[in-house]
Amino acid sequence: MRIGMVCPYSFDEPGGVQSHVLDLARTFIRQGHTVQVLGPCSPETEVPDFVVRGGRSVPVPYNGSVARLSFGPKMLQTVRTFLREGFFDVLHIHEPNSPSYSMAALFFATGPIVATYHASSSGSKVLHAALPILKPQLEKIRAGIAVSEMARRWQVEQMGGDPVLIPNGVQTSAFAVARRPSATLEGRPPEIVFLGRLDESRKGLDILLRALTRVDRTLRCTVIGGGSRREVEGVDFCGRVSDEEKAEILGRADIYVAPNTGGESFGIVLIEAMAAGCAVVASDLEAFALVADSESETPAALLFRTGSDADLADKLQTLIDAPDLRSSLIAAGERRALNYDWSTVAARVLAVYETVADGSKVELA
Repeated sequence: MRIGMVCPYSFDEPGGVQSHVLDLARTFIRQGHTVQVLGPCSPETEVPDFVVRGGRSVPVPYNGSVARLSFGPKMLQTVRTFLREGFFDVLHIHEPNSPSYSMAALFFATGPIVATYHASSSGSKVLHAALPILKPQLEKIRAGIAVSEMARRWQVEQMGGDPVLIPNGVQTSAFAVARRPSATLEGRPPEIVFLGRLDESRKGLDILLRALTRVDRTLRCTVIGGGSRREVEGVDFCGRVSDEEKAEILGRADIYVAPNTGGESFGIVLIEAMAAGCAVVASDLEAFALVADSESETPAALLFRTGSDADLADKLQTLIDAPDLRSSLIAAGERRALNYDWSTVAARVLAVYETVADGSKVELA
């Protein structure tokens, strides 16, 4: 099958949607499909050869965060060329509600179109302004996918349609092989890890740093992500790291903390940490609670009150002092992560493709 994928967010900056698109493409290519991916990407950024570089992007406040998007005549022409020359059996548009390449592809394309909704977009003024024009275009989508219940619910209520729920995927084996013995067994202080953009307040780094001052135990903390570093004793700021380095850090760590305060519709790094053998502690956002399966008898993560450094400190100290609890949480997380392995997720996405592929090709409208 010839598959075209469109990503609205720049590959110049790491992000959950970009990682999802690239990993899904790699999975299909390994299975023998032909895949091309289009999205914003500067000439100097290293990307796989199946990515069609869409040029530079600009930071734009979008959906409670800052997204790097592309606009203008060159972007529109690039989309048209991609569609005309791709001869695709299926066009998979990620975040069709997002201005930039995805929305342009939706306007220009016709034929077997699948869309994936990664986030609820209730905070986007740009999207609300575009709704009257966008809604008729959404009718061209033959099948929709939502990566979380939040994204699915928002799409149903605000935009119509009924997308199927298929979560984000994770290469769980890449993280599983990185697992190392716990700090308790090796006689070293427990290691806590945070991953996220340091200057984006909703990622919650400062909540974690305040919590650490409340924990009356010796520990170490590793912070991964770009942004302004802090000078904090016992905290190692690694900056941005490769996927291999991320797996190595998570594999040796004991506890992964996600102190995010909002704007999350899934939480893929929680799954990565679970697969790597970390005990996961996360704020009680709806998206994180769903990933943690918090209503089950054996939840895969320990939740704390969003924004409360005191409650986070209590949860951390509990896990540090109770190795049996930490071990049971790790075991539940490892089982939970298997539900999100790409081998499972890609098969479900391919089944959606097969429902819309009718032998026709994607064409310019």
